[in-house]
Order: sequence, then structure tokens, then C-alpha cells
Amino acid sequence: MAKRLQAQRLDGIDYSPRVEFVQLASEEADVVNLGQGFPDFSPPEFAVEAFQHAVSGDFMLNQYTKAFGYPPLTKILANFFGKLLGQEIDPLKNVLVTVGAYGALFTAFQALVDEGDEVIIIEPFFDCYEPMTLMAGGRPVFVSLKPSPTQKGEPDSSSNWQLDPTELASKFTSRTKAFILNTPNNPLGKVFSKEELELVASLCQQHDVVCISDEVYQWMVFDGFQHISIASLPGMWERTLTIGSAGKTFSVTGWKVGWVLGPDSLMKHLRTVHQNSIYHCATQGQAAVAQSFEREQLHFGRPSSYFVQLPQYIQRCRDHMIQSLQSMGFRPVIPQGSYFLITDISDFKNKMPDLPGAAGEPYDRRFVKWMIKNKGLVAVPVSIFFSLPHQKFFDHYIRFCFVKVKDSPGEGRAPQASSDLLGRGVGLICVGAG
Repeated sequence: MAKRLQAQRLDGIDYSPRVEFVQLASEEADVVNLGQGFPDFSPPEFAVEAFQHAVSGDFMLNQYTKAFGYPPLTKILANFFGKLLGQEIDPLKNVLVTVGAYGALFTAFQALVDEGDEVIIIEPFFDCYEPMTLMAGGRPVFVSLKPSPTQKGEPDSSSNWQLDPTELASKFTSRTKAFILNTPNNPLGKVFSKEELELVASLCQQHDVVCISDEVYQWMVFDGFQHISIASLPGMWERTLTIGSAGKTFSVTGWKVGWVLGPDSLMKHLRTVHQNSIYHCATQGQAAVAQSFEREQLHFGRPSSYFVQLPQYIQRCRDHMIQSLQSMGFRPVIPQGSYFLITDISDFKNKMPDLPGAAGEPYDRRFVKWMIKNKGLVAVPVSIFFSLPHQKFFDHYIRFCFVKVKDSPGEGRAPQASSDLLGRGVGLICVGAG
């Protein structure tokens, strides 16, 4: 056709580095995928049983439910998170069920970001935030978390990566429409402290900015750190969208059930996008998530709670991988939360500087491609989580997902691992290789 086919809003966002590396992994035989963020252990039995019951029980669960969410699910989400956020949440006005947290994010961007609006994004960032901003016609404005120096031999931690308050404040202008928060952060695993959240909250209120808070990893927090929802801070419920994911909450990423919580003044616009795009999410998955939350509410805070067991188990996975990487000379950044850790590959960059790749291609991307092809191990280069001008400063990190072990939470066994040699006599631990 002679006419332009693609919509102009797609210009520049057709290529996804993350998709490229997943595709590269699929093209190689017998690879260990420590790149993508999904567990390779079973979901809790109660969640599986809930889904089985949803499929084989009430035949009406094969049909449409209410467009904005299956009523038992919106009701339990309102009740459960209302207590955590200190709000009276109306299941009809303050809850929207979406196709995963990804769908929640897309709906929020489309509903609230207009042509020319500025959206502040903390980097490293989950890599859909920038293209979703651009698709909505907005302009991404980036502010970087920067690592503080550590003493020689002292392990780095995601808590050492901080925002500069002056720099952060300078990013807010009269054109700022939204601020994107991700805590715990992917890929870094940083859990933002109350003081950091209060700074963000103050700036959002001062400049009349909406906060879109991606909190899909809220139950995966380690070492005594505490997840705090920014919507629970004074004056923030009225301007915050809080996004969650059943996939991360119950280790069922393939179910694709997510949600958004927020004030009706914001949610009504998300409902407009939802009803004119997705309209409806799979009923049976929603029913299974509703039943899983009802079970969890009965056990919440007790040792029998999955939300207690899961982070304990994943912390053991994390610790095992950290120890293994450190024993082989790597310098992992110890995460406070999430599925992921990043590790410094500067030593490899110094010893193997001339890996093949395109001109100007960041080193971490060339390293990961080499690792997939030559060692059968998949990771994700961290530079893809930074804006283009800043990628060159962070091309010596790669990201691993450490929820790749064969036992399930609650089974009481230590996570298993095996090791493989990686380059010039230096070992790299391949957790989950079997």
C-alpha cells in the first residue's frame, strides 16, 4: 500500500529489547532462562484448587461477568486493600480488574496522559513505562537512582541506590501530569522507604501530579524491610492509582489477572478506556483469584499465610544465588524485594572488552547475547531499563530472576542450584538448571 499503515503513535516503539532477548533464548536449545520474571515452581494448592473449581463448578463462570470486575473479586479486593490503605474502598467505584498489571498500566496511561503531558519515570524502570507514555502522546522525563559508593569488599545493596532530592524536584514542571513509582522496583529490587515516599508525595501534591504506583511485588520484601503503599500517606489516596497483580501475588503469572485501586475521580476515566477496549476479563481466572484472596484473608499475618511463606522462601532463593555469585567473584546488588537482582559484570568487561556486536551496542547486551549462545544461560541486560542517554553509564550490570527453583514455598527444602563455567575460568551459578 502507498498509504502510511502504522499509526504515528507507534513510531519509535516497535522494537523491544526485552522481546529480542526472549526470542534469542527461544532459538537456542537447552538454555536456562534466568531472564524472564516468572517462577518455575507450583502455585499454592489452594489457588490451583480454586481455578479447578472455577472451571468445573458453576457453569455460568464460562460466561461474561460485570465489565469492570467479577463482583466477588472486586468486593474482596476492596475489603482486603481497604484495611491496608486505611480507606473505605467501594468495589464498584474504586476497583477495576484488568488483563494483568500490564493491562492496568496501559489503561492508566491511556486514560490520564494527553498530548504533551510530561511523565516522570524513575530509572532503572520497568521497560513498558516509556513506550506507554509515548503511545499516549506524553513526554517521558527521567530521573535516575544512583548507587552510593561502598567500602572495598562491602556488598552493594539496592538500598544504596538513591534519588537526589534536588534533581528530583527539578523534574517537576507545570506540564508534569504523572509520576510513575515502582516499589519494590524491577529490575533493582529497591523498596522505597517511608522518607523517600514522603518526598515523592510532597512533590506530587505541590505540583498537582497523579501518582501511578506499580506495586506488583509488594509481598516479596526481604530482610525486615517494609513495603509501604504511597496511597496510604496523607493526601495521596486522592491522587494515586495503586496497581497489583495476581500473577506475582499467587505465583500464577499466566492467569493475567490484575487490578487498579484509586479514587473515583481517576477511576472513572480508566473505566472509559476499559469499556472501549478490553471491556471484560476472563471470568474463571477472576473467580479463582477471588477465592484465593478470601482464603488468604483468613490466614493473613499468620505462619500459614502464603504472603508470609512466599517472601521467606524467595529470600532463601535470593540468598543462595547471592552467595553463589559472590563465591565466583561477582558483585551482586542485594535486592530488598522483587524477583530480581542485578550483578556487576565490570570484571568481564575489563577481561573481555571486544565481544561481537553492533557498533555502539551497550556492553551488557553484547555480553548477554554471547552468554546465551555460548553458555546456554539467559539474563537481561540492565541498560534496557534506562533512557537512551543514560544507558552507557549502566552497561556493566545484568539482571537475573532468582525464583527459578524446583521446590515450592512451604515444602521446607533449601533451593537447589548447579553451576556452570562462564568465560575464561570464571564460574557463574545457574540456579534452576536442574
